[in-house]
Amino acid sequence: MTLQEQQALFARHVGSLLWHIYDMGYSCTLGDAYRTPEQAELYAKQGKGIVDSLHCKRLAIDINLFSPEGVYLTKSKEYERLGVFWKSLDKQNRWGGEFPKPDGNHFQRNPL
Repeated sequence: MTLQEQQALFARHVGSLLWHIYDMGYSCTLGDAYRTPEQAELYAKQGKGIVDSLHCKRLAIDINLFSPEGVYLTKSKEYERLGVFWKSLDKQNRWGGEFPKPDGNHFQRNPL
């Protein structure tokens, strides 16, 4: 599978995830999707990411989740249902809430 094909599948899965969020009664805004290599390097130096980020390959996105009451949810545990749904879409999908340093609002597709 080419990188473009993986990116297209990732985008399709992000669309499914967004529908799922709203079907649950929640809302969201989009955070980082594409990240330049320079930005990834800067974030890595600040301890907020890694140099070889999948954001640089357009295979990762951060989503800001809001409760039905409009409260911004920041804890990884609050994203767990989304993580389970995300992983159910494809075996290559990974959820940041299961990383050694949990990043609950992060959703990615690992390249083949």
